[in-house]
Amino acid sequence: MKYVVKTDKSIDQAQADLEEATVANKFGVLHTYDLRATMKSKGVDFDREVRVLEVCNPHHAKTAMSADIEVNLALPCRLSVWGQEGQHYIGMLKPSALLQTVSEAPLQDLANDVEETLIKLIEAAR
Repeated sequence: MKYVVKTDKSIDQAQADLEEATVANKFGVLHTYDLRATMKSKGVDFDREVRVLEVCNPHHAKTAMSADIEVNLALPCRLSVWGQEGQHYIGMLKPSALLQTVSEAPLQDLANDVEETLIKLIEAAR
């Protein structure tokens, strides 16, 4: 259900490299969230660094939502970079597994293609 790798990079560097790999692979970064900063702005202290990147390939998204609009429940794809116990990680929930929970449309090949690309992005940023 998930794909997670350790990285020796700082969270800032892993995020920057992930953004670069995303663009190089014809995906776009729609939004980036710094969850610690967002929580702090809401009056909640959170001591871990967590960055979430929402990424999308609009052609794949259109294909998927044209087959089943409820696929929008799993879009855009989320890639995360975080720190835990002195280690840094990059990860995601696998699109192939998510798709099975929201749609019965015959989109598994598309989900597998997207997943392959997202793994490639994570490995490039690792």
